[in-house]
Amino acid sequence: MCYELLKTIIKNSTNIVFFGGAGVSTESSIPDFRSENGLYKIKKDFKFSPEVILSHSFFTNHTEDFYKFYKSNMIFANAIPNDAHIVLAKLEETKKLKAVITQNIDGLHQMAGSKNVYELHGSVHRNYCMKCNSFFDSKYILNSKTIIPLCNKCGGIIKPDVVLYEENLDMNILESSIKAISIADTLIVGGTSLVVYPAANLIKYFRGSNLVLINKSSTSYDTQANLVINDSIGKVLSSVCEF
Repeated sequence: MCYELLKTIIKNSTNIVFFGGAGVSTESSIPDFRSENGLYKIKKDFKFSPEVILSHSFFTNHTEDFYKFYKSNMIFANAIPNDAHIVLAKLEETKKLKAVITQNIDGLHQMAGSKNVYELHGSVHRNYCMKCNSFFDSKYILNSKTIIPLCNKCGGIIKPDVVLYEENLDMNILESSIKAISIADTLIVGGTSLVVYPAANLIKYFRGSNLVLINKSSTSYDTQANLVINDSIGKVLSSVCEF
């Protein structure tokens, strides 16, 4: 019943926006943050919690320890797009899906073929020298001969283009996301518990007809949605979208 309703909603929509979180990428074997097997439950050889390590002040004051954690826990070089990423890319090709807004930093939406992607928290695939602003990809970071990757042009420290704790979101990306949501007729929210702010506030800008929430667990926005499906995002999307 729920699947049929979602299929009808997608069929009748002309301006769909997808807003996704960590649950979109768990099916590509990338761990989320807050589940029992999530990143924040990691008990390894780190003296600090992931929340502390992934902060601007920790990056500044303990850069080597930051990169020890970052390289082993934030970059998944072998990850490939799953059903959710692939279906969304195909849905964009039909012109129904206008934008993908993601809290993920893995770049899998683009790898699957999505073009109009707003990365709220940046990307592990973009890294810049803090001195000369030269660009480096994630392979350069992983293959660095030193723990702290250094610029091969000026020797400056390279910083990932990801939004760390204590840092602000990119206002251009945030404003573009708000605009996309505000003019959408359908907003599909998937794989996110909607507890990370300010990203979770984006739903408040939706003025369209259909708010659809797809997540394995319930969220605080369930009562406001037109349709709630508690299941795998990849399973749901691949079941209702036939190409």
